[in-house]
Amino acid sequence: MSTTPAPIHLAVALEGAGWHPAAWREPGTHPDALFTAAHWTGLAREAERGLIDFLTIEDGLRLQSDHPYRPDHRTDRVRGRLDAVLTAARIAPATSHIGFVPTVTTFHTEPFHSSKAVATLDYVSTGRAGVRVQIGGQPDEIEHIGRRRGEADIAAPAGAEDRFAEAADYVEVLRRLWDSWEDDAEIRDTATGRFIDRDKLHYIDFEGRWFSVKGPSITPRPPQGQPLVAALGHADLPYRFIARSADLGFVTPQDAGQARTTVERIRAEQAAAGRADEEVRVFADLLVLLDDSEQAARDRRDRLDELAGLPDPEVPIDARVFAGTAAQLADLLQEWAEAGINGFRLRPAVLPHDLRRITEELVPELQRRGAYPYRSAEDYARPATLRARLGLPRPANRYAAA
Repeated sequence: MSTTPAPIHLAVALEGAGWHPAAWREPGTHPDALFTAAHWTGLAREAERGLIDFLTIEDGLRLQSDHPYRPDHRTDRVRGRLDAVLTAARIAPATSHIGFVPTVTTFHTEPFHSSKAVATLDYVSTGRAGVRVQIGGQPDEIEHIGRRRGEADIAAPAGAEDRFAEAADYVEVLRRLWDSWEDDAEIRDTATGRFIDRDKLHYIDFEGRWFSVKGPSITPRPPQGQPLVAALGHADLPYRFIARSADLGFVTPQDAGQARTTVERIRAEQAAAGRADEEVRVFADLLVLLDDSEQAARDRRDRLDELAGLPDPEVPIDARVFAGTAAQLADLLQEWAEAGINGFRLRPAVLPHDLRRITEELVPELQRRGAYPYRSAEDYARPATLRARLGLPRPANRYAAA
């Protein structure tokens, strides 16, 4: 007996001119526009036109490097970036339905400031915000910023558990601050002159190893109650962090077997943390090059690799690279979805080329197969918030009286 396939949700990860290091040298990428609002707004509108669930925007507090753990001092790559949260807040009002999940680095920022910034994004996007928490803390990053010098132990590989424990506290402070105003704390009664009900603002009184935050926030509770919290993971420690602290995890399997094993590990960590009954979505990351034929996609990848001097044996590639047609990619997505993956975060190798292939070819292909959650623009417009789009409930406020 045939069964209806589970709908496949799609996100797109935006990064400069694209995720391939030679992308900026491709015709049509406009490297002179990478730091303009028009560049990012155009990409967001294209993704929304293609019925994509949400966008992530990369960020960091160190200059980009091909190597994940040290500077590479290269000058033939795109270097420099805009602040992800500020970029999302600028372009979100130019769209109506797509979600925005910018990156925030936990190691060098204060959760009070981040909670306020992401809550603001949720307001300006009318409930379409999330945040990808990134751990950070590499030694060159510490020297670059200068705020946490003398903490070499926590920056060393052996200090990874401490960095993730700190990030877990960071997320807990975010969530408590978002709840520190009850939903009806704002009265706005001009007749009596009462704007807020002070009894519905709450101290969070968080005391931990890294943070001591009294609260409450200075921003009212966001439209979603709590914006979506996401994290990227490649191994057991980040999987545990996703399972215990996040609403959504991005993972990087290389095949369906690894996808199934990864989902099982995250679900086991959820159960160990007492979150077995909570919804945690798992999306797989893929770097994609899409063309009319598999050979054309492979030829384009080879040409870009040659321009960039790839492959470099010293530089690990964290996600699988797919080069082929939209139909072939749809086959792979459905195979991995059967292994338990809830959705996919696609990293376009070249922008806007591969983004347009996603919106104009991949999404229609999934729709033809009955494997996409939206048959039309009307279907796509129906979920009012990012949480609703992903089937996640609006969290109850922990401080509100029963």
